[in-house]
Amino acid sequence: MSTVPSITLDNGVEIPQLGLGVWQVEDEIVTDVVTSAFETGYRHIDTAAIYGNERGVGRAIAASGLARDDLFITTKVWNNDQGYDSTLKAFDTSLSKLGLEYVDLYLIHWQSLQRDLYIETWKAFEQLYADKRVRAIGVSNFHEPALRRIFEESTIRPTVNQIELHPALPQDDLRAFNAENDIITEAWSPLASGELLDNAALKTIGAKYAKSPAQVMIRWHLQLGNVVIPKSKTPSRIQENYEVFDFQLDNDDMATIADLETGTRTGGDPDIFG
Repeated sequence: MSTVPSITLDNGVEIPQLGLGVWQVEDEIVTDVVTSAFETGYRHIDTAAIYGNERGVGRAIAASGLARDDLFITTKVWNNDQGYDSTLKAFDTSLSKLGLEYVDLYLIHWQSLQRDLYIETWKAFEQLYADKRVRAIGVSNFHEPALRRIFEESTIRPTVNQIELHPALPQDDLRAFNAENDIITEAWSPLASGELLDNAALKTIGAKYAKSPAQVMIRWHLQLGNVVIPKSKTPSRIQENYEVFDFQLDNDDMATIADLETGTRTGGDPDIFG
């Protein structure tokens, strides 16, 4: 049985607060990686069309023997497929590769301001939601102005905004805006792509609890109320990242981690990329 707590989205759907991200996990190995995660206790898997591994994720789901209702599967529409009709077609492709009848969460991968198609794309998302082919719809890598435009020009608000977020880039203002608008913040690159694993302050905090810096960072996300999707291809690391529910960071720990903010990104700037 999974021990991961869930967060209730604005539409009542529950999302496990800890999941496995599979960015840069090749399709030929992703089935084994996701299977290892299922065996550990993960029930939330985050993929995307551009990752090129939806088919392998689908194979792991099919072979798992787990009830579909016990799983939470997220995928995303890529920038080149934005637009109303192209989004619907891209969704059909993703669903076929995953071998599913629905996905739990569908995200616009980037706001892609240069294309300026995210409103058309969102309207396709609303149609997919109305057709009950997705249980929840959201966005990824969106900043406040694009979110406000969705609010103004659409019927349904995003339930999730998945953004780069880690101790060096805590995104306090955007997290606060999300919270004010009943949008759950989900963190990608939650471990700063490994760049903070040797951080002395995180090592010191970890030593207090016999935990690794990675476990400390994941715990920090959980206590902030973020959904967090660390990625690993290694079964031992997948297990380690799951073992974060038996300790609690204190206020001093949280303050120390807050001091690690540098504003440094490991990925693209949403206002430029896409």
